[in-house]
Amino acid sequence: MAALVIAEHDNANLNPATLSTLAAAAKLGSDITVLVAGSGCEAAAQAAAKAAGVTKVLHADGASLAEGLAENVAAQALAVAEGYEFILLPATTWGKNVAPRIAAKLDVAQISEIIAVDAPDTFQRPIYAGNAIATVQSADKVKVLTVRATAFDAVAAEGGSGAVESVDAVADSGKSSFVGREVVKSDRPELTAARIIVSGGRGMGSAENFEKVLEPLADKLGAAMGASRAAVDAGYAPNDWQVGQTGKIVAPELYVAVGISGAIQHLAGMKDSKVIVAINKDEEAPIFGVADYGLVADLFSAVPELTSAL
Repeated sequence: MAALVIAEHDNANLNPATLSTLAAAAKLGSDITVLVAGSGCEAAAQAAAKAAGVTKVLHADGASLAEGLAENVAAQALAVAEGYEFILLPATTWGKNVAPRIAAKLDVAQISEIIAVDAPDTFQRPIYAGNAIATVQSADKVKVLTVRATAFDAVAAEGGSGAVESVDAVADSGKSSFVGREVVKSDRPELTAARIIVSGGRGMGSAENFEKVLEPLADKLGAAMGASRAAVDAGYAPNDWQVGQTGKIVAPELYVAVGISGAIQHLAGMKDSKVIVAINKDEEAPIFGVADYGLVADLFSAVPELTSAL
């Protein structure tokens, strides 16, 4: 059995979620080929070849693939898909944009956000905001899967010896065009890859309180900053900090939830964290139901005390 993993990258480095997707592919007991589609992406192709378990890398380099537009990447995947029984992508915003197009063109059902591989045709995936796990069996000849990266330990980035093979890049589909990109640069770890996350909710009260109260704690811990949807909607934090069902799915070693009540949508994005610490003045807050450690206190006094004690 052969698996094709569509790599997410920035033309230089692989997204860490791609390494987790490779781990899921390895559980299928198949030869693993990685498609690296981009422009000037030789470095990303070489990085993919070094990843553990990779047999071969298909390197498609062309102007039509420069910005990773979903229509063109999907077309590139379809151009090389013959002979593969599994096509896997990370369940990131990018992967969720590309995978359905591939599945639709192949006339198969996509199996989304798998968290376990029970057999080559049987997978587990969360439903109802993670409150139930569905076991899905597929008889499709080709199985298109997106992989929840936090459910699989990433393969080693070094040690592999896959062969790199160049393939022709597809022509531009003309269905979409790249307009622009706003990249937020930060000295903090990237949210989905961070070992520690400090997250704030509506209880923070303002963007200024995020800066004055939470950021010093995050600095002490070397943590990424996160937020609930309520805090993002209120303008307290930027969109790319949002953790939850409609934000980013995270599973750090330590998740500190401050002023977060624990709505089901938020819990779906962080309840797989190894250790959860909750600080909230409402002792009935649902967040305490999943927290390993809970402190019922006024965050505006508790968090500065915690920061000064570290």
